[in-house]
Amino acid sequence: MAIVFIGIGSNMGDRQANCLRAVDLLGAHGLEVRKVSSLYETEPWGLAKQRMFINAALEAVTGLSPADLLAKLKVIEKDMGREKTEKWGPRIIDLDILFYDNVVIKEAGLEIPHPLLHKRGFVLLPLAEIAPDKRHPATGITVMQLKEGLRDHENA
Repeated sequence: MAIVFIGIGSNMGDRQANCLRAVDLLGAHGLEVRKVSSLYETEPWGLAKQRMFINAALEAVTGLSPADLLAKLKVIEKDMGREKTEKWGPRIIDLDILFYDNVVIKEAGLEIPHPLLHKRGFVLLPLAEIAPDKRHPATGITVMQLKEGLRDHENA
């Protein structure tokens, strides 16, 4: 069994309900959800002219492989009504694998840890709430240190 961290985001429809429904669906699809962060309203990233996001993170245990977990997340997104639009555009739900145990994977269509994790306050804020001492397997830096470093960089 692997310990995984999933990032959750929504900026369409009832954003809070979408995030909470995604948590429920992850549990219904075989993930043992252990911790869920608070919901945070955050600025859009990558494409600024869109509605604010609601973001969260969760910790779960799964027997799925990384590839199978990614496929499961895509099924949940599709079942919730996500449609492909422009990159970083509005979405009813977005589910990302942030960490999968301490593995590092870099292959077509699957990168773990999430390759932009260290640059995204909307990911680090909820993740630091539930896993402040989790270390990035490639750098050894904790989630809290990443969050604080990002804040320091943004304030510079």
